[in-house]
Amino acid sequence: MLRKTITVIAFLSFFIAVGGISPVFASSQLEVTIDPNSDTAYAKMVYQRSISIDYSDGGKLAETMNGKSEKISFTAIASNPGIESLIAKLNSYFASQGSQASISDLSLEYKSTLTGRSTSMSVDYTIILRPTIENIVIKHGSGNDPTLLDADWRGFGALGPVVINTPTYGDVEINLPISSFEKFTPSLALSLKASDAAELLYTRLMDGDEIKAQPIGNWHFLFDPTGIGVDAKQYGFETGSVISSFTMGESSIREGLIREQIHEAAFVSDKTYQVTSFESSGNASIDIIGFANRDTLGTSEIFGVTPNAPEGYATTSAGEFPAFILYGMAGMAALGGVAIMIISQRKLKKEGKNLKQTGIDPSQLTGVQTSAGSGGYQTIRGEARVTGLEDYNEHRSYYDEEKPQVEEKSEDKPSSKRGALPKGFKPEK
Repeated sequence: MLRKTITVIAFLSFFIAVGGISPVFASSQLEVTIDPNSDTAYAKMVYQRSISIDYSDGGKLAETMNGKSEKISFTAIASNPGIESLIAKLNSYFASQGSQASISDLSLEYKSTLTGRSTSMSVDYTIILRPTIENIVIKHGSGNDPTLLDADWRGFGALGPVVINTPTYGDVEINLPISSFEKFTPSLALSLKASDAAELLYTRLMDGDEIKAQPIGNWHFLFDPTGIGVDAKQYGFETGSVISSFTMGESSIREGLIREQIHEAAFVSDKTYQVTSFESSGNASIDIIGFANRDTLGTSEIFGVTPNAPEGYATTSAGEFPAFILYGMAGMAALGGVAIMIISQRKLKKEGKNLKQTGIDPSQLTGVQTSAGSGGYQTIRGEARVTGLEDYNEHRSYYDEEKPQVEEKSEDKPSSKRGALPKGFKPEK
């Protein structure tokens, strides 16, 4: 029984430690809420990456980049020809994944920032897409017959260059990291293109393949049967709507250990410099109004949604995992308390064996009032005296001793009564 308990504790400790690891930011991050009664969903996809060059050992790059700062930031909507082209690329991705869904509208936010420091420089990229997705419903349901929703579109991205025309910066290519280097530092961009680091700088930013690659069966599922009013109003739904949430991107036993993605390469100019690309793993959150189950249709993953949960369904998480964690943590706390009590008791017993009283037994002592104290007045001082010991003089108080308060000093006096002779006196001969 004890071995089983230790095994469960070790398992819980591992999971809690692993589950506590979460991305700082994501290379791709999807958020979407789907209402099965509508064939339209509004999503948000964020792509982020950071590329740095180390010149801590000095060099011409350190001289030219230290303190340098550049930024490109703009927004665009579907009326922009570049956005129309981007919509076409995204819909091409949907089709390549076997999805029937399509994007009808899209807005874009883009920002790239160059920051030069004393030992390194970096270029940080952020792209935010807000698409309106249509044709998500594969088949409308009724009664106990679920509505089927398409899920193959979830990891969308764009291939190749994507050029957006802007009033401030002119034409800006947003999907390849090298484009920002070409805008900010053209000479450095030429050196990077001809180096081993070129592959890092031509890796597309709008890449959501990691979200698509993680099967929905591995995603974490939460079900809220109450439809909390605040959450419902946030998305424009009536209070009391049943909400199902599917999330991925946190470390777990199902998804495995999530780690950031770091890629390195070098390029040579006046000396060798190290180039590093940083990004975290993708994560996603899909909220569906109603009770949703993951299902398959051929080779595709889909959601089957009913207005309410099946009768008797009470779990709030896939596999009743939260309850298991709560009971496990309570058991760990109880076991820890028992362990502390046992250790303390053993320690006290061990120390008790080594403790032996020395000296006079306190039961053999009696209190005795002292006599007059310093200054000749009675004090409240007392002393302990061994019962039955009659030789009190060996144990009396120091204050019983008769001692003068001030020791008198005396000087030797001459015995002669004759007067002193003057100085230099000599008797007559």
